[in-house]
Amino acid sequence: MTVRLIVRTFSELCLTIGTLIVLFVVYVLYWTGVRADSAMDGELGRLQDRWSTGPVATASPAPDDGKPHEPAAPAYRDGEPFAVMYIPRFGRDWAKPVLEGTATGTLQKGLGHYARTARLGVTGNFAVAGHRRTYGDPFKDFPRLRPGDAVVISDGTTWFTYRIDKRPYRTLPGDIGVIDPVPGTSGYDGPGRYLTLTTCEPEWGHSHRLIAWAHLDATAPVVAGRPAALRS
Repeated sequence: MTVRLIVRTFSELCLTIGTLIVLFVVYVLYWTGVRADSAMDGELGRLQDRWSTGPVATASPAPDDGKPHEPAAPAYRDGEPFAVMYIPRFGRDWAKPVLEGTATGTLQKGLGHYARTARLGVTGNFAVAGHRRTYGDPFKDFPRLRPGDAVVISDGTTWFTYRIDKRPYRTLPGDIGVIDPVPGTSGYDGPGRYLTLTTCEPEWGHSHRLIAWAHLDATAPVVAGRPAALRS
């Protein structure tokens, strides 16, 4: 009787643990994605509403004399959406909001601009972080990036087309030089208008980081229509 009770108790415990594991996996793989997709759609909607109701208010850039300038303060309020990023390599319909800051809550609603890195289009390094997995998996396909790939960003007035310069680079989380005005180990040898994208590595972990660097290739006013990189 005692052995039977122990076996039954152990079986029920295993069943309970198994159920909790399944529920956790469903939460991580499905529910966080549902919530994040809804949140990102909401941020995109906020931007479109703002841009459609009148002149777009953008952060005033510092004079660009060709030298990198570290902003004295963040360009936007923390958590505020201010741009939309498109990466054709990730799919024709891939479009994610870019918000100010990289706090946990911010990255659950889209991509996050590292505070105090450069503003869009000016000399320096416009650096952006995003989740590889969970919360909508925005950078799930990050390893697919290749030299020459376009990363297009709109702030409502201007299209900024950046071009990836090398395959994603793997490094440690403490390697903060990758978002310097002239990013360390990027191969760039002087100031320029750069973009840095960062995400976690491996796919389901966070022991390392994957980095992709790009340079500003072209700009065009939004009123001129979508850039060629988004029409192909």
